[in-house]
Amino acid sequence: MKKGFAPRELVNENRPAVWMAPLLAIVTLFYLYPAFEVLRFSFTNSNLLQQNYDYTFGTYVRTLGDSVLYDVIWTTAVFVIASVVLQLALGLLIAVAANRARRRKLPGMVFMRSVILSAWVMPGVVIGIVWAIVLNEASYGLANLLLSTVGIGSVAWLSNPNTALVSIIVANVWRGTAFSMILQYAGLQSIPDELYEAAEVDGAGALQSFWYITIPQLKPIILINIILITISTLNTFDMILPLTGGGPGRATEVLSLRTYNVIFGQFSLAGGAVLAVIMLAISLGLTLGYRRLLRSEGTV
Repeated sequence: MKKGFAPRELVNENRPAVWMAPLLAIVTLFYLYPAFEVLRFSFTNSNLLQQNYDYTFGTYVRTLGDSVLYDVIWTTAVFVIASVVLQLALGLLIAVAANRARRRKLPGMVFMRSVILSAWVMPGVVIGIVWAIVLNEASYGLANLLLSTVGIGSVAWLSNPNTALVSIIVANVWRGTAFSMILQYAGLQSIPDELYEAAEVDGAGALQSFWYITIPQLKPIILINIILITISTLNTFDMILPLTGGGPGRATEVLSLRTYNVIFGQFSLAGGAVLAVIMLAISLGLTLGYRRLLRSEGTV
């Protein structure tokens, strides 16, 4: 019986370019080309109200000379650092608790993981709307309603610059902790139970096992987790937009939201492209820094 046509030169595993070509085409079309266009538009004076534009360095000069940019970068740094630290810590604590429950074969673990994961799969806009309802400063706002039951007055969650920044951090942590937990929970399952059993035999407590077994074994996963949640948080704006819109004033305007506002509020495509290039440079710098840290740990 005649076999199907399969040219030797196409299935030869010594020719990886044939198999890599579709992936390279997808990466070029959906990643490299858009990135090139953003870089190109950053050297123009293009806007959404006219088709013609000229190439110029003026947009970079105006953007980098604007004091608002540095206020936004500071807000972004506070938002990203606080979000990453809290997501990492809470995700690790929940993952450790879930792993201990798995080892003891406690019921309901699948349901618990599903509930936690539901926060992560929700669209950012929906999460922003939900938290806007929870933090509504009127008497029917859930947060202030709970505070009133214990005799505490209403808090201006979204209209006070200090509490508004805290509010978007809390909302982002609630959203991103699930991803951090799932990633670290998967890492915990790769740690042999025999290590914990041997530690228990030697008289080690839960805290000692966590510090001397869990943390060293999870270190590569933790570093990868930091990379992913840092980049994700840096690009967050869909949740902030319905929650505070960047206000009050610019108290919660992070770099990604600033990019959106410049393009669709000021109609400056070139200005938004410059901000996008700045975000790309920050992301690449952080990624390279984390990669060097991973190499020093012998992970890559």
